[in-house]
Amino acid sequence: MMTQYSATVEWSRRDSVFTDNRYSRAHLWRFDGGLTVPASSSPQAVRVPFSDPGAVDPEEALIASVSSCHMLWFLSLAAKAGLKVESYVDTAVGRAAWNEAGKEWLERVELRPAVAFCGDREPGDREILDLHRAAHEECFIANSIRAQVLVEGSWSYSAY
Repeated sequence: MMTQYSATVEWSRRDSVFTDNRYSRAHLWRFDGGLTVPASSSPQAVRVPFSDPGAVDPEEALIASVSSCHMLWFLSLAAKAGLKVESYVDTAVGRAAWNEAGKEWLERVELRPAVAFCGDREPGDREILDLHRAAHEECFIANSIRAQVLVEGSWSYSAY
């Protein structure tokens, strides 16, 4: 069976002329759970006031999706391995470049998770690297994009 995901994207012209290209790129993302997220083009792509720097842009959303998917797989795999994760914080960054056709594309995503473990079993470096490798292999978001995904994490442990 094929799994299906959906989102509704809403935009309206409001009172802009539109054909002069001076219209707001602000719009809404609506998700099936009831959450509505303000979205816009990136201010790096379309200048303010025609973009909304306080809204999520598609580039940020893609980076967050890759990071979130990796984290969820990492947590699942760590739990199955009997490791207790106290916290996980990733400051992910996407790097854009120009391809041979002169188009900008997301060349790579750098994940920088800081994972804190606790409990009665301290993981070793090799085990953590293996968990990140397995999480990357399982993450279907990372497997769906052309960008290279790099993981450069850190970890800490406290027994209690």
